[in-house]
Amino acid sequence: MKYAIIAAGDGSRLAAEGVAEPKPLVRVGGRPLIDRLLDVFMQNDAEEIIVICNDRMSSVVAHLRELQRDGLDGVRLPLRYVVKTTPSSMHSFFEISRYMGGGAFCVTTVDTIFRPDEFGGYIRAFKSEVSAGKCQGMMGVTDYIDDEKPLYVQTDEAMGITAFLDTSDSCRYVSAGIYGLTPSSLPTLDGCMRRGESRMRNFQRAMIADGLVLRAYPFSKVLDVDHASDIQKAEEFLSAE
Repeated sequence: MKYAIIAAGDGSRLAAEGVAEPKPLVRVGGRPLIDRLLDVFMQNDAEEIIVICNDRMSSVVAHLRELQRDGLDGVRLPLRYVVKTTPSSMHSFFEISRYMGGGAFCVTTVDTIFRPDEFGGYIRAFKSEVSAGKCQGMMGVTDYIDDEKPLYVQTDEAMGITAFLDTSDSCRYVSAGIYGLTPSSLPTLDGCMRRGESRMRNFQRAMIADGLVLRAYPFSKVLDVDHASDIQKAEEFLSAE
């Protein structure tokens, strides 16, 4: 299966709080965020990993070039990377979507922190549901809410997704920023771009509007590293694995 990492943001909040490294190279548990994701993806049978970063991150580009050449921990990586500055995460996804055809794939942002064993269960469930024709996408969700602007995920009794909401008093889950998708989602992405939309949450809403069958998969806890204080939170979370 193919995997993709959106790492094109500036990490401006981290920088404003004194974190010197660009977000993909911020270390959690002694390891850069991007290396951690690459390792987890390789553990889950990655046939290709596509990364997009912005053209202002020369140190990230150099790191990706080194990984492509030397591998990670002695293991060769099927790594492709794109260097381009984009106005939103959805635009970043669009830039790499040309490489995502041919089967199911998974997209995350670079600062998404989750337990590797839960991610493995998610990927197995996603592959099973897609191969059985039961869904066209599976979104990671969590009932742990620690986001400044969470995207609430409304589900039915069978964990089918019925809506993505900016506010809710009744939804149990929020988006975890983990997107399991199939090529059937790409025409929806193209439509979003033609309409001048942005942000991944609007793409997710458009998939529902276009009639795609999406399921939710619950993770116990997922964190994003947006602030300096989130680094310690992430380390404490992962050390408890």
